[in-house]
Amino acid sequence: MTYSSFFTKIDFMRKKTEYMIDPASAGISAGMYLRQRGFSRHIMTWLKDGGRILVNETPVFANYILRPGDRLTAVFPPPRQGAVEAAPVNFSLVYEDEDLLVVNKPPGIPVHPSPGHPQGTLANGLAWYFQQKGEPFVFHCVNRLDRDTSGLLIAALHPLSASLLSGNMAKRKISRTYRALAEGQTDAFGTIRAPIGRKPGSIIQRQIDPEHGAPAVTHYRTLAWGEGFSYIELHLETGRTHQIRVHMASIGHPLLGDSLYHPDSAFPMARQALHSFALEFTHPITEKAMRFTAPLPLDMQAWLNRA
Repeated sequence: MTYSSFFTKIDFMRKKTEYMIDPASAGISAGMYLRQRGFSRHIMTWLKDGGRILVNETPVFANYILRPGDRLTAVFPPPRQGAVEAAPVNFSLVYEDEDLLVVNKPPGIPVHPSPGHPQGTLANGLAWYFQQKGEPFVFHCVNRLDRDTSGLLIAALHPLSASLLSGNMAKRKISRTYRALAEGQTDAFGTIRAPIGRKPGSIIQRQIDPEHGAPAVTHYRTLAWGEGFSYIELHLETGRTHQIRVHMASIGHPLLGDSLYHPDSAFPMARQALHSFALEFTHPITEKAMRFTAPLPLDMQAWLNRA
């Protein structure tokens, strides 16, 4: 199947995507074609409620049967402004286009507002960023990071890119590479396969749970050894809550500064030494291969300089 697609700004962030229908794609309904292109039921409902489906610039219903040479256009309604309060927050913008952002988040900043942290989050900062540009913004975070984990994450800018990226994340098509400082001398490389579940009596802490836990796989390799610690690179096959922290603690190499999983650590670091170093994925709209990296933050680099 061949097709082309692109997004265009229209009337204050109203967007559209267009597909040229070839003979191999003809004979199915416009709705079915869009579903095959990753439009979820939620997206289709959103499209019907405030947008339009056009064929050759003429409005049609989703059950319209496509013919070769048709130009199918999905016109989306303008995004509604999110409920997140806009406020300046420190972060670095690594990449931006009409469909997504890649952000380098400093440590100590939560991603989402919560009862314990209603302000000072990345969502607040992005809402501020778009407010200054005069554009509406709804936060769609694709890969979440803990408050004290630094590094790269993806934010989708409209429901379609959010749906496609979330689907790719679930299918393990977004490669995530982390770097960390772990206590002790780790092996040159290794793989940890250990199910992870919630620790009884805690809403935050996780543990290895062979009986009831969800499957979790972490690969690591050692980049350097320091005095009493190791500098490691990790790649996730799965994305369980606190996966790296739980897995490394389970093999006797907890992360430096991880007070939750190693409260008796002798290393004076104010947070767990974990950094989202690299992201690789296919752009949800253009299908272009994307790769981004973020340098280690200063607190981790200071320890690494001792290696």
